[in-house]
Amino acid sequence: MRNAFWLCHPLAVSACFGLLLPAMLAAGLPAYAQTGVLPPAEARGPAPAPAGVPNFWNVERRLERPDASQLPATIRFLTTDDFPPFNFLAADGALMGFNLDLARAVCAELGATCTLQTVPFADLLTDLDENKGDAIIAGLAATPAVRQRADFSERYLGTPARFVGRTGTALRAATPEQVANKSVAVVAGTAHEAYLRAFFPEAGIRPYPDAAAAREALRTGEVDLLFGDGIGLALWLNGAASQSCCRFVGGPFTESRYFGDGLAIALKPGNDQLRRALDYALQRVWEKGVYADLYLRWFPIGFY
Repeated sequence: MRNAFWLCHPLAVSACFGLLLPAMLAAGLPAYAQTGVLPPAEARGPAPAPAGVPNFWNVERRLERPDASQLPATIRFLTTDDFPPFNFLAADGALMGFNLDLARAVCAELGATCTLQTVPFADLLTDLDENKGDAIIAGLAATPAVRQRADFSERYLGTPARFVGRTGTALRAATPEQVANKSVAVVAGTAHEAYLRAFFPEAGIRPYPDAAAAREALRTGEVDLLFGDGIGLALWLNGAASQSCCRFVGGPFTESRYFGDGLAIALKPGNDQLRRALDYALQRVWEKGVYADLYLRWFPIGFY
């Protein structure tokens, strides 16, 4: 199903934010502020990021502000509506998510009018090829095959792996020495299992058929630790299903060979003007503190 949405002219950005519904909280999605409104980016001074908010930008690098006359009159974003908490439909049909709010902030920084159209995931690259959109913000992995059909902005979010233990665990770090002889749940056949076997060979690795089974094993004390996707684990820890059983142990693991290159905006190959404009806007959104606000709003239990 395809739906078109206005992402807003920057002067009307405050009208475009919605509320998360209570039913979503059980899944671990954060409660949105009553208004969900951020002050205009221009009104927010540079601010250091709070602890735990990732930074993917070299703030010492000064990017040139793009020439608006070289950009599309309207920047058309493509996304999907089934990837919470990044881009999804609320019960009332409103499109929301971290990706959507970030796109709004980028458009406000560029002073650009933007639209967004939801399409099936399988159609994203085809629609980009056929000029039905200018950019994709939907968690599209930058695999070698995809890079043959699309260029990418600089990444705006990583997909780290994390260890989780029960709340009362004495572990504060997760090194191979400290995890040795601990029982560790992991989803079978995943990159996370491969990583454990390569770098934590002394751990008691216990593969489970899916994430729900692995999480339940930790919650009930069947295992000492759980290793998996940090984003999914953060949402679980913040939701009702975890029953406040557990917490992150140690820091993030970010090896791209195992866990990917993170999230970035995809564009048609050779669209360098728009790519540079998006890179500029993403860095400015970070520098002004808007990125940190969005990250903390959507991920109250951060995954870094």
